Amino acid sequence: MADHRLTGVLLVGGASERFGSPKALARLGGRTLAEIGWETLAFCDERIAVGKKADGLELPFPVSDDGSEVRAPIAGVIAGLRAAANERCLVVPVDMPRLDRAALLALAEAAADVAIPQTGPLPGAYRRAVLPELERRLAAGELSLRGLEARVVMLPPEVLVNVNTPEDL
Repeated sequence: MADHRLTGVLLVGGASERFGSPKALARLGGRTLAEIGWETLAFCDERIAVGKKADGLELPFPVSDDGSEVRAPIAGVIAGLRAAANERCLVVPVDMPRLDRAALLALAEAAADVAIPQTGPLPGAYRRAVLPELERRLAAGELSLRGLEARVVMLPPEVLVNVNTPEDL
């Protein structure tokens, strides 16, 4: 990797409709999902948590508002890329507590503007170079992160498990 510096972006927002309460505050093994995600990104040179300030989540780290009325991951990815000091960002949703450093580094080391696992666009490694395309999509009301030219990195399925309901914990 030519540029070894990484920004970790933790997406803590989301309506959590299926879950019934903010996933970021759900507890697993004595820690919140937000704390687990934040710790997973500790190896990065910089960490940014992005969500909705209006949600008023009480977390042990600052949360940057995504600046959008839209509740979709694309808004958080855009906000994270805009705020990042580094070209390459690892974007992690708060509901994937089994992610680990090895899986994230595999994404970061894929030589592409976007690198994603076999399951879809998150988690993912995004270069700031894709910001104009993401901003265009959001402005046009296209809320999906799918369809970007991306390198697919095969990751162990067990690290890609996400929490959609309280039973998933």
